[in-house]
Amino acid sequence: MVQMPGSSVPPAIDTFVAIGDSFTEGLNDPAPGGGFRGWADLVAGALSAQRPGFRYANLAIRGKLVGQVVAEQVPRAVELAPDLVSLAAGGNDILRGTDVDELAASFEPAVAKLQAAGCRVLIFTGFDPRIFPVIRLLRGRIAAYNMHLRGIADEHGCDLVDLWSMRALKDARAWSPDRLHLSTEGHRQVARRACEVLGIPADADWRVPPPARPPAARPGPSPWLAARRQDTRWAREYAGPWLRRRLGGTSSGDGVLPKRPDLLPL
Repeated sequence: MVQMPGSSVPPAIDTFVAIGDSFTEGLNDPAPGGGFRGWADLVAGALSAQRPGFRYANLAIRGKLVGQVVAEQVPRAVELAPDLVSLAAGGNDILRGTDVDELAASFEPAVAKLQAAGCRVLIFTGFDPRIFPVIRLLRGRIAAYNMHLRGIADEHGCDLVDLWSMRALKDARAWSPDRLHLSTEGHRQVARRACEVLGIPADADWRVPPPARPPAARPGPSPWLAARRQDTRWAREYAGPWLRRRLGGTSSGDGVLPKRPDLLPL
């Protein structure tokens, strides 16, 4: 394990509840036994290594909006009364065009409610989507929402993981082909950053980039042509189905249950 400079094992984090959407559920990081793992499971593993008897729940469900997380998951988190709660939500709302001021107005009371229950709260900014065509059109709105989140963290004394500034997430290898969900590598890097914020040992430094790709065995299409082919595939396989769900009033999370609804040992 790598101990980050100035970090120390925080006292009394014996229970951890993660709430939110697909980011926290762990899409698209396949778990060894099936389903998804993700950054929250990795952080829970790091905490478990430090705290005998540690217990963990993950209530996050893909596709959830801020209002749904607040209404459905926050009360359960309060009921479980953990030492630490992670709260990450808003990306699905921004994709749907929701006003970011309204999002922040819904997000902040949830933080206050969790803290009133005695929970330490960990929150996350949105990532910078500039490396992806189309999605980068949302960059300004994500940045505005991030400013709200930083203000909430300052006002309430939350722990904040700044995804926007992470260079590791500006590498396409950190992302799945759908350009919305982290890859296994991306989840690892976020987990390392979250561990640093919480003051617990991580398995590596998130600032260290993954090894460079080996050179291609033979020349492929030009970079521009390869990128356009990827854009076409993305539109057909991911953007199209997402738009059809929006038009049909359905969500990828319909019928999905939390993967860890109760506080249990790992």
